[in-house]
Amino acid sequence: MAEATKKKNYRVSEAYKDLTELSADLIASYGPTIVELDISYNKFKDLRFLQELPKLKSLVADHNHLTSHVKIPHCASLETLWVNQNRIQNLSLFIATVAKSCPNLKILSMMKNEAAPSFFNGGDYQQYKDYRYFVISSLPNLEVLDFSRITPAEKSEALRIYPISIVHTSKSKSGKRKRKSKASP
Repeated sequence: MAEATKKKNYRVSEAYKDLTELSADLIASYGPTIVELDISYNKFKDLRFLQELPKLKSLVADHNHLTSHVKIPHCASLETLWVNQNRIQNLSLFIATVAKSCPNLKILSMMKNEAAPSFFNGGDYQQYKDYRYFVISSLPNLEVLDFSRITPAEKSEALRIYPISIVHTSKSKSGKRKRKSKASP
């Protein structure tokens, strides 16, 4: 089930098991030491179990039943998230959740979701670029989106097009939106 490394960090695959949740035994035995988890080709709708995996750096959750409304707890150590071919339709809602819950995310892949337009699902080039710009502007630490490295020029253009992203704004006392500084908690 799990392969141990020298530091007692574990890589766990629960792929292709028709699961809707992780077993309590697996979480109790390995939860605090899991750094990589593959739950692909299952029936997960919820990711709240991630709160039991404090060291998790990589989650592969391709081909599940995740939607734009998925619940994701705070995952400070998560750097890689693959949610290809799920049921994610509302990009802004999903990305707001990811940005809030996964502040250190570096790699995100959302291919073959309705919210991620591309040639694979009937989207055109402009829709694809706009999708990329929105995601890049919302996730400041992101380095790779859908297997494509983010260039400095692309990041600059994303911030020009979306200067006040959904994630980096707050309402002031007057009710007007203002950009949070990078030093804000």
